[in-house]
Amino acid sequence: MKHIWRDGIMGVVIGDALGCPVQFESREEVATHPVTGMRGYGTFNLPEGSWTDDSSLTLALLDSLNKKDNIDLEDIMRNFIAWLDFGEYTPYGYSYDIGRGTANGINRYKRIHDPYNCGGTEENNNGNGSLMRIMPICLYCYEKGYDDETAIKHIHDVSGLTHAHIRSKIACGLYYFMVKAVIEDEGALAKRLQHGIIHGFNYYMKHLDLETYKKEMDCFDRLYDLSEFAKIPEYKIKSSGYVVDSIEASVWSLITTSNATEAYLKAVNLGDDTDTVGAITGGLIGLFYGFNATPNGWADAIQKKDWILDMCEVADERLNKHMFTAQ
Repeated sequence: MKHIWRDGIMGVVIGDALGCPVQFESREEVATHPVTGMRGYGTFNLPEGSWTDDSSLTLALLDSLNKKDNIDLEDIMRNFIAWLDFGEYTPYGYSYDIGRGTANGINRYKRIHDPYNCGGTEENNNGNGSLMRIMPICLYCYEKGYDDETAIKHIHDVSGLTHAHIRSKIACGLYYFMVKAVIEDEGALAKRLQHGIIHGFNYYMKHLDLETYKKEMDCFDRLYDLSEFAKIPEYKIKSSGYVVDSIEASVWSLITTSNATEAYLKAVNLGDDTDTVGAITGGLIGLFYGFNATPNGWADAIQKKDWILDMCEVADERLNKHMFTAQ
């Protein structure tokens, strides 16, 4: 039985929870008390294993997919509203650590009720708020065997609920191609990620006009050759809330480490937007290394772990039923 939903989703939550206590601390500040495992309190004064908006919105998406077995943008937005206004999909019954772009998109939807026109479209709307929660849509598109064009349409639509600028959508698209490559390919993690990145660049070359391709894909240019990217020193890696910085920091953490523990810790010890870099990295860690590669105690510390695993099990059962039927 495949467990890609458990591996990918729990990877997101574990990475998020590892980064939560040091979120917003500079790299230099984190270096004075580096993250070495799951711990509590810190930035939000929350117990060990607490997760933030990254995981809440990821789980809101997963819940919609489980209930609908379809990508229903309006249902997704209802779940996002339930999170923002009523604390659903949170560890403690209230929402916190809310990104401005995400809040703006949800509140705009409450006014206009149009999921295709609620996300921010300006260049300064390129925070990492859609990339941090895109894993369930990536896995669902893989599960359904969608062709690239169909999958990327869905990825872009779901990104656009809060972050509708093409740069944010492309970041989510590149992440999808990496997710797919990690699941399907063989060999080293860097090799799989490289295949996904090249696939993504080739896709956008065909589907964007030349001017847009040049402007937008240049933003992701450092990812094109991962063997060269791995040589970049840490001080040239940014870990801010800008979507390009976040995907770079995540990929760099993955290709400069050799096991799950090292990758998680490298990502969150970069400082700044630690929970989101941890979550984005963690999803790919889970898919490649597997849930069972998580250090002892980390998963057990996750708040509401059993509830999360139950949702993942529903999705994995659907996946395996679909695969059996297809055979």
